Amino acid sequence: MSQLMSKAFTLCNFRPVGFNLVVRLFSVSVYQNTRLAEVGKLELPKAQGKYETGQLFLHRVFGYRGVILFPWLARVYDRDLPNQTKGNQLESGSSGPSGSNDGNTNTSKEVQKKTHTFYQVLIDQRDCPYIRAQTEAVTFLGNQESSRSLYAIPGLDYVAHEDILPYSSGEQHPLQHELFDKFLANQPDKDPPFVAQETLRAWQKKNHPWLELSDVHKETTEGIRVTVIPFYMGCRETPAASVYWWRYCIRLENLGELSVQLRERHWRIFSLSGTLETVRGRGVVGQEPVLSPRLPAFQYSSHVSLQAPSGHMWGTFRMEREDGHMFDCRIPPFSLESKPDDNNNNSGSVDEPTTNLDVSSENSPQSGGSETTSTTTPGKPNTKNNKNDGDENV
Repeated sequence: MSQLMSKAFTLCNFRPVGFNLVVRLFSVSVYQNTRLAEVGKLELPKAQGKYETGQLFLHRVFGYRGVILFPWLARVYDRDLPNQTKGNQLESGSSGPSGSNDGNTNTSKEVQKKTHTFYQVLIDQRDCPYIRAQTEAVTFLGNQESSRSLYAIPGLDYVAHEDILPYSSGEQHPLQHELFDKFLANQPDKDPPFVAQETLRAWQKKNHPWLELSDVHKETTEGIRVTVIPFYMGCRETPAASVYWWRYCIRLENLGELSVQLRERHWRIFSLSGTLETVRGRGVVGQEPVLSPRLPAFQYSSHVSLQAPSGHMWGTFRMEREDGHMFDCRIPPFSLESKPDDNNNNSGSVDEPTTNLDVSSENSPQSGGSETTSTTTPGKPNTKNNKNDGDENV
């Protein structure tokens, strides 16, 4: 069993309660040696309400096993929704400059927003090699003097309520992650049978500034849906200026029947200081992912820094369909808003595993997939073609 790793979940559509959940496994040494192993029993997804801390689940799109730590309530700006109020669930809001503008103006396009539940989750480490998403999506600034140091906590993700497929397991340790036993305790008489320990509550409170999810932005172009979630990470003081950091998580999903490949990225970054930046480059995070009907989604995280407390980002991905058709897929505009620093940016209250991301080098492959640009004078646009991924500095 120790030589077996999960490859792909056999679940395609939800089955009734009590259906045995199985996962296809393969031998590391012999790929032809496949078999199924039961991991638990599926439960009914919740159409209403929230899942509790400790709920085991499968990710509907990426297929990995995970466990819910705690929920977030986010404002979702969906540009695919009709621009009118529907009942009491939708409100008018602004998500930044219109993607159709050339970036020299800062006009806003009103879109509808609604509140929606997302979850902070742990990913089963056995599944990390087989999912098309970065498993180091949560990053933070360390307490070192250098403003170029970022740290990542591996195996954390944010999952929308509709992407949760809950299941139950009789195992005391159904999930493999270094933080599972530190955060959750097994209590068989509870439902779910894994409850939050004080370490989880303390960790959530202390790390709240860079964990908090508040806004989600969505837009679909020719069957390709792009979802962006920005996170404020804090401010670093340097002798020259204050540098404000954000990370953003991007998910691309192919809703059509033909395969599509991401070829290029084109970003526009506007800073409150008046700086406008243009970034062009091949692919994202060193990849040109293919979105096929069998593997329709890809998710990655990147970073941006501004020498101003707020700004906006928007842009396009150049996509190529399998029939040769090229088109620009819009990245929905999103705001970069700073928050009051109420945390000294130390990592949490437990010894979580972290990875140091050195982003001091423009072409550093360890930069977490950010895209480096050069600083422009206020009000003057600048274009830089960058084939490698660094961080975006304005």
